[in-house]
Amino acid sequence: MRIIVSPAKKMTNDPDAPRPLGLPTFVREAERLRDWVRSLSYAEQKALWRCSDAIARRSAEQFAHMDLRESLTSALLSYDGIQYTYMAPTVFDNDQLGYVQEHLRILSGFYGALRPMDGVTPYRLEMQAKVAVDGHANLYEYWGDLLYRNVMGRDRVLVNLASKEYSKAVERYLQPEDRYVTCVFGELVDGRVVQRGVYAKMARGEMVRYLASIRAEEPEQMRTFAWSGYTYDENRSTNATYVFVR
Repeated sequence: MRIIVSPAKKMTNDPDAPRPLGLPTFVREAERLRDWVRSLSYAEQKALWRCSDAIARRSAEQFAHMDLRESLTSALLSYDGIQYTYMAPTVFDNDQLGYVQEHLRILSGFYGALRPMDGVTPYRLEMQAKVAVDGHANLYEYWGDLLYRNVMGRDRVLVNLASKEYSKAVERYLQPEDRYVTCVFGELVDGRVVQRGVYAKMARGEMVRYLASIRAEEPEQMRTFAWSGYTYDENRSTNATYVFVR
């Protein structure tokens, strides 16, 4: 069983953190993206990132001096968003770290797919960015089926804890023999399950931590998840969608 999650926009570079175990699988593809971003004018870069001037200038500076092979931080410790805060990888024991290194994959518009202990450097490039590189119209075309083939394990079971922006980079290549389970974390509003972004991100991070703590090997083991007030809703769930309500 493999688990996919989204990256976070905010990243840190911590030279004192445990050293990465290696480089990302698609580091050469990331270097091509880096060189393409560098070739753009500042105005073009800012339009690509769709952010404030302060963030755009910081991101342009990052790309201008970016080295994808030296002075790196492990991906799991570099991403600094809500999901990663609630995942709390800094307090993982060795067994939990071993589990996520084997089972968890972080999808990325820039790096493609990452193992938790792959070395990364801060960047800004979301999957939905309109990157016209190597004859492609966007990053979904650029990565093609590489991400699907990378994250799908031998047992053909994939648990989706990623946002739609990232999960659809894999979903379009699913095969009939694959088992793909998406987790929904929501609240009941007028009889409907409504997901609220911040709380869903919290729950996704906690689910990774929970699966690592029990060393889960099958999606069915997620049904016992009961953190932050969420419980598995059997009546609203299917084989392809596990619904957790609080």
